[in-house]
Amino acid sequence: MKSILKVEKVEKYYGDKGNITKAMDNISFNIDKGEFVGIMGPSGSGKTTLLNCISTIDTVTTGYIIINDKDITKLKAKDIEKFRRDELGFIFQDFNLLDTLTAYENIALALTIQNRQITVIDGLVKKVAEKLEITEVLNKYPFQMSGGQKQRVASARALVTEPSLILADEPTGALDSKSSRLLLDSFEKINKESKATILMVTHDPFTASYAHRILFIKDGRIFNEVIRGNDTRKEFFNKIIEVVTLLGGDIGDVF
Repeated sequence: MKSILKVEKVEKYYGDKGNITKAMDNISFNIDKGEFVGIMGPSGSGKTTLLNCISTIDTVTTGYIIINDKDITKLKAKDIEKFRRDELGFIFQDFNLLDTLTAYENIALALTIQNRQITVIDGLVKKVAEKLEITEVLNKYPFQMSGGQKQRVASARALVTEPSLILADEPTGALDSKSSRLLLDSFEKINKESKATILMVTHDPFTASYAHRILFIKDGRIFNEVIRGNDTRKEFFNKIIEVVTLLGGDIGDVF
């Protein structure tokens, strides 16, 4: 299986000589094409810093990150925007939809920036909307949608360009339990049918239980890894809870 993401001996420091903080400490892992991987860890553990470095928002101090055979730690500033546009899809907790655009237009925007033909754009938007079951809201504006619909539109926007890697940052954080389940079912469907590669940061064990494996980060290092394998989602959820307990107590205290 082809490796889509390779993180090798990555470290990240903040501050100056008098006050240096080590946010990431020798982190290494791979994600293969079609995997659905979750990252969990206490507040301040380094998981957000890691996601920011993978997404090219931040840079590493040492080590390297390779996405689809490109070492992003060596990309020049002028090349980063194009790489981000062509290779990465982003799903944020707060949706980040443009209020003045319809769902269709929000999803199509990334394709328009890539100068795709109108007929191609129309086909791709309708295809991803059908997969995420949001066809009925394509002509609606964000204020006319529920939170769950907004997040599925945001997910469609991330998926429509068929990126090498989809980065999801607390995607269910602003959703109720029903909307969360619908979104996660959509992730599972897209991952299985389209072989989409997903890296998701979450604090929620239920959300994490949809992934194939979970990397737990503590104090800037990988503390543990749990692989779902042939487990049911309930069995995998219980394994996740066990590691959460090892990390320091109640879920509410740790995450």
